[in-house]
Amino acid sequence: MSLKLYRPTSEGLVPSPVHEENWRRRLRASRWSPAPLANPEATEVSGGSGILFFGGLAVLTFLIIVGGSLIGLWT
Repeated sequence: MSLKLYRPTSEGLVPSPVHEENWRRRLRASRWSPAPLANPEATEVSGGSGILFFGGLAVLTFLIIVGGSLIGLWT
């Protein structure tokens, strides 16, 4: 969807033609191709262990915040 601009003429307002342009294509050089991103030092982590890690981190953070407020650490 694009906004049509109307130009004034002697017959009234006439919509100007809309040019669909892909501005991203003009930013890319035709000879450029990215190198493959391989990281031999990194190991893949399964989805379940990632969920467990970040879920545990969230629970630990929650417990620290609640525990700190119960003992009056931030008062």
